[in-house]
Amino acid sequence: MKHVYLDNAATTRVRDEVIEKMHSALANCYGNPSSTHGFGRTAKTAIETARKSIAKYLNAHPSEIIFTSGGTEADNMILRCAVRDLGVDTIITSRIEHHAVLHTVEELEVECGVKICYVRLQANGNPDMDHLKELLEQEKGKLLVSLMHINNEIGNKIDIQAISELCKDHNALLHSDTVQSIGHYTWDVQKTPIDFMTAAAHKFHGPKGVGFAYIRKNSGLKPMIVGGAQERGFRAGTEPFHNIVGLEEAFLLAYDNLEKEQEYVSSLKKYFIQSVKKAFPKAEFNGLSGEMEQSTYTLVNVRLPISQEKALMLLFHLDIKGIACSKGSACQSGSDAGSHVLTQLLTPEELKSPSLRFSFSIYNTREEVDYTIEVLREFSKDEKAPMIT
Repeated sequence: MKHVYLDNAATTRVRDEVIEKMHSALANCYGNPSSTHGFGRTAKTAIETARKSIAKYLNAHPSEIIFTSGGTEADNMILRCAVRDLGVDTIITSRIEHHAVLHTVEELEVECGVKICYVRLQANGNPDMDHLKELLEQEKGKLLVSLMHINNEIGNKIDIQAISELCKDHNALLHSDTVQSIGHYTWDVQKTPIDFMTAAAHKFHGPKGVGFAYIRKNSGLKPMIVGGAQERGFRAGTEPFHNIVGLEEAFLLAYDNLEKEQEYVSSLKKYFIQSVKKAFPKAEFNGLSGEMEQSTYTLVNVRLPISQEKALMLLFHLDIKGIACSKGSACQSGSDAGSHVLTQLLTPEELKSPSLRFSFSIYNTREEVDYTIEVLREFSKDEKAPMIT
């Protein structure tokens, strides 16, 4: 059976170089980074080198990079600490954010009385900039805007530069979940006045269980996890040294090869879009995922002209054929509620047709795209869809 992995927005294959770097760290550099002896100092030096490497590519200061267990922890930490430490009493966000943001602000509303405002969305899924400006002008108190740079389901790329400047003009803090962005796009936090960002290594061919938060210097945030003095006192707990050096290796490889790999993965997405349109003339691309310039080059979200009854078996059929994709984010795969993103954008009638997210990486090929399209085409033609007995 063929094995075609097209769910890279959920997680990516770890690069061989990253595995080798992590294996070496596990085997040879096992000292506690907080220890003062040579074994510990070696590990500590490598962590600080990783911090400096990441900061350099973001044009940040090393002290602004805090290693975490991933994007979810970083989002939670930033939002909760902004309310606790900075007096944020109003958060402006959207209803199509990642649940790491949505569920956190919902809890802050109940627990802390924070006012949550949801910016209106355009039909294509992008935030309505006029409404965002209106909210910033009318809301009083300490404001924080939280809008993800790239949506993990529909791939929309928002104008983070314009939003950051708008926030700055209205003295509002800006947090962005950049988990689908870091490792795939360049950043300069000096040119884009953003206060907080988040990243996860497993989205750019690094290990799971590690990421980082960018927290602008002198922000006023205090630790959420207390204990030891790790991460310069900001996040207690013995550092997962092997994961951090794996993150660094994946990060450096991503940016050292960025232009070449962007071009290759973009060509796969473009080819996939052309192939879908040819095989399914009535197919629709959700959000802006079908627009090469207005969405990330790594994913598409396509709504196929397949009956609701057959749609129930589509993911199962693809899995049988060895094809991995997603009907939404991986975080929702165990839920029957469906995609909260598509629910906001599509009509009840449109939601009856199956929507699938296909996401690409450097390890995919055109032959895999051809195979996937053929499997979809054959499934749509077969009136006797496979049934579970």
